[in-house]
Order: sequence, then structure tokens, then C-alpha cells
Amino acid sequence: MIREIETKAASGLPVLLIFLVVSALLIYGLITSIVAENAVQIVGYIVGIAVITILYFGFFVVNPNEGKVLQLFGKYVGTVRDPGLRWANPFYTKQRVSLRVRNFETSKMKVNDNRGNPVEIAAVVVWKVVDTAEAIFEVDDYVNYVHVQSEAATRNLATQYPYDAFDEDERSLVGDISEISEKLKHENQDRLEKAGIKIIETRISHLAYSPEIAQAMLRRQQAHAIIAARRKIVEGAVGMVEHALEELSRKGVLHLDEERKASMVSNLLVVLCSEHETQPVVNTGSLYS
Repeated sequence: MIREIETKAASGLPVLLIFLVVSALLIYGLITSIVAENAVQIVGYIVGIAVITILYFGFFVVNPNEGKVLQLFGKYVGTVRDPGLRWANPFYTKQRVSLRVRNFETSKMKVNDNRGNPVEIAAVVVWKVVDTAEAIFEVDDYVNYVHVQSEAATRNLATQYPYDAFDEDERSLVGDISEISEKLKHENQDRLEKAGIKIIETRISHLAYSPEIAQAMLRRQQAHAIIAARRKIVEGAVGMVEHALEELSRKGVLHLDEERKASMVSNLLVVLCSEHETQPVVNTGSLYS
């Protein structure tokens, strides 16, 4: 793999001043030679002007948070990161690479989750180039490479988790957004490491069931929620009944046989688990009548 080699280029302003002075002297000498009709000097000054003109092509500007990748006839020479006007060999090709932080949002992709349900998912990816040589030489188009690999990582991650979890210990796309986003960041980084890219942040920006099953899944979620709520209500009701019987027995308030105890438990469970307010029946007779 080609790694970045940070190189220094000459400051452009002093070199520019020298070139301007030399250019002025060459032009003055050419004019003097033409007046004197000295053919040898005329040719010499013309060659000198041609050379200095070629040297002017060595100037280039490096903006803040930018790198210029230098190549000499296909050979990687180094990367200049120092901002300002710079000068290097005019035969170097100079390719600009932005080192700024960039972000983009993947397209909304339809993919099957861990349970086979079609969902729509999209993610926002924040990234930057940290190795200009790898970005230029290891992949054909590093910007497109980031987009394609980020979408592939998002699609792959969505297939590993269910959209929603109905068990407390189960991870899901909806219930564990932060954890899923962090895992997506690491998976994306692994894919883009070879391109000299650093993933700064990855967040799920869109997550929903596909329209064709959205209504059915909503009813399914509601059913699971009702079942879970009922389970909690029953657990709480059983605990309350058990506590009530223990307190009655401990304080000696009431002594019940097994049949009456079962009846009392049944009545208490009906009261505690009912969705609607219960209507009490007042018994004016004996408890055993």
C-alpha cells in the first residue's frame, strides 16, 4: 500500500520575486541584443525566457485543510499540506485533495431485517481524508467509494437486527439507535481504512417499516405491547393478592378455608386485572351464605 509522504515545497513569494527580477533582466537583455543585432545573444536570451516561463508553471496554491499530491511522470513524490503560495518542480503534476470534514446521507434503502421484515433505512456519514496517498492511489474514486461502501455497511447492519424487539434482552434497530450507530461507524471504518478515510460519526437518519407492511406491523406491535402490559399487570396483581392474604393471616383479621380463600383470590384478581371499573356487590348476609 502507498502511504502518504509529507513533503515541503519552497515558499512561493521569495521564488516569485526572484523569477520576476530574472524575467525583467532577460527581457532587458533581449531588447539590448536586438538593438545591437547580436544573433547569439538573442538566441540565448530567448532560451532563457523560455526556461523561466516553464519555471513559472511550478507555482501552486495550497488552501487551508487541503493537500496537494505531487507526482513526477507517474511516480508519487509526496504531499504538500502547508497552506499558501508554493513552488515545486514544474514537471510535477499536482492533484488537490480536500482534508475538510464532509458528510452525506445515504439513500433510503429497502432491506429485510433479522426477522425478514422489509424496512427502510438511511444513515448520515461524517468523514474526512487522513491519508491523501491512499485516497488517490488505492481506490479509483475515493468519494464514490465512501458512498458505495457506506450504503453497503448500512444495508449489512440492518440485516443483523430486528426492527423492534419484544424481549428485554434483545437488541433492535429502533430500541438501540446509539449502539447500532456506533457499530455502523466501526463497520464503515473497517471498509474505508484502505482508502485513507476516517469515519468521524455515523447516525441512523431514517428508519421505518416499508409502506406495504407498515399497517400490519403496527397492529403487531400493538398486540405485543398489550400482551407485555397484561403480563406486568398480572404479575403485579398476583403479588398484591399474595401480600393481602399474608397480612390478613398475620394479623388474624380473617380466617378463611381453602374454598373461600380461592374465591377471594379470584375476586381480587378480577378487580386488579380488569380494564374497567368493577361494580361491587354488597353482601348483607353471612360470609358463608
